[in-house]
Amino acid sequence: MSLIRLQDVSVTYGDSLGGDLAAEPTLRDVTLDIYEGEFVLVIGPTGSGKSTLLGLLSGHVPHFTGGLVTGLVEVDRRDLREHRPRDLADVVGVVGQNPLAGFVTDTVEEELAYAMEQMGLPPAVMRKRVEETLDLLGIAELRRANLHDLSGGQQQRVAIGSVLTAHPRILVLDEPTSALDPTGAEDVLAALSRLVHDLGVTVVVAEHRIERVIHLADSIIEVLPSGQVRHGWPADIMADARVAPPIVELSRLLDWSPVPLSIRDARRTARRSTLPPDVLPAAITSQSRSYGGDGAGGRGDGTGGRLAIRATGLVVRYGEVAAVQDVSVGFDAGTVSVVMGRNGAGKSSLLWALQGSGVRTAGQVRLADGTDPADLPVSRRRRAVTLVPQSASDLLYLESVAEECRQADSESGAADGTCAGLLAAMVPGIDPDTHPRDLSEGQRLALVLAVQLTGNPAVVMLDEPTRGLDYAAKAALTTLVRSMAAAGQCVIVSTHDVEFAAGVCDRVLVMAEGEIVADGPPHEILVSSPAFAPQVSKILAPAPWLTVAQVRGALAASGAL
Repeated sequence: MSLIRLQDVSVTYGDSLGGDLAAEPTLRDVTLDIYEGEFVLVIGPTGSGKSTLLGLLSGHVPHFTGGLVTGLVEVDRRDLREHRPRDLADVVGVVGQNPLAGFVTDTVEEELAYAMEQMGLPPAVMRKRVEETLDLLGIAELRRANLHDLSGGQQQRVAIGSVLTAHPRILVLDEPTSALDPTGAEDVLAALSRLVHDLGVTVVVAEHRIERVIHLADSIIEVLPSGQVRHGWPADIMADARVAPPIVELSRLLDWSPVPLSIRDARRTARRSTLPPDVLPAAITSQSRSYGGDGAGGRGDGTGGRLAIRATGLVVRYGEVAAVQDVSVGFDAGTVSVVMGRNGAGKSSLLWALQGSGVRTAGQVRLADGTDPADLPVSRRRRAVTLVPQSASDLLYLESVAEECRQADSESGAADGTCAGLLAAMVPGIDPDTHPRDLSEGQRLALVLAVQLTGNPAVVMLDEPTRGLDYAAKAALTTLVRSMAAAGQCVIVSTHDVEFAAGVCDRVLVMAEGEIVADGPPHEILVSSPAFAPQVSKILAPAPWLTVAQVRGALAASGAL
């Protein structure tokens, strides 16, 4: 008997003007079964309906979202036509994309205990479960921390923990690792895997960073652009899935069959395959062209290129906590630099201090013309240096996508349609009449990116820009960022997304405890790190490739394609 059953389910929301139902359903004729103790991965393009599918499993759709649901949805033999979300609280635990929006208390310990308090559990049981969850997710040292003082990744772990303490039979998670550094993501996914294998919990995860979780999946649900779904074994779905991680794209390029889904299996397959002997020299030549020397992708000290922004002796403190410690660093025009490091390393604090509106305890920041961004009027600063924050939706305040785009064009003095064109390049197909709150997380992020980039600033800083974006949207963003660098803009990106970093940057800086501990070209910094190495480098080491595109280019240069 399946634990979750959907039969001929379709979901249709109201149209963007709040009137009649939309012409096309978001999900169409969905039939699938999920059994106890399964780890199920949900994939699909941005805005395809993955969150809607997850919402069905908890009853949030349609009871909270509105719209029309037809067909049968059963969770633990409970027909959701007759049961509201509160009737599933003992069965289904839900972790959304924005953890801060779901918090109801002030501290970590209180948040972990809240759901159990609502269930009326004895204090002794509550205390035991809190301690178990703190240890399981590696957040014991945060037990008394204020939730608003945590980094985005720490907040995500607490959100997952607050659900686990209720011991649900089903966990539904929407982008659970999107705010986590690679090591933190591995820890959380390992904890979820233990729940599946040791306790028989059913875990349903929607994730854009498929490379992080695919090796754990028992089955995959692919949500198609048509609103229909495919549900099957991971290797079968990945053979021709529309969205695929680098390990799968590499397998397709090299005609590997069956498609390996783990680094270990891929390395074994790679050892059995034969690459042309002249591919390696071509790859090395390609790398030297792509990443250059100290000018094209170097240290940003102004000696190899035109300095765009520089910090000297920068210190950022929040009370007793030193987020940035005596950092002196420069960034050249025409380059893309990526700042990486574990959650809480100081990446966001560094970017805000450079932008001019963040905290600076000591030190100075200067643009190419010698001005300090903090001294510029807001309108002029926006055209000189801009920062797209992690909580991108905070910057959206108008009633439709079209209004946001028109306002961006007007404030930036750009030609009509500039912002809309940038948005369409990253995430095509968004109805301009849609309210920003009705967009998916990835679509909202793309809209904010388009708004901020409309002014064509000399220095562009992006804080976790790929959160919620699928591979096609990330590829479009990569193209956009590289085109900005080619036009002379300085781009600085803070990210945990190693695959995006490998494909976009000229230079990698690694931060730890507020300091820059590594700085250099990506094929040196990324490949040498077990945490930050992209999938292609792990599979094909010691070859110097970082991305599938580089492998394809090397094969083409050698005449193998």
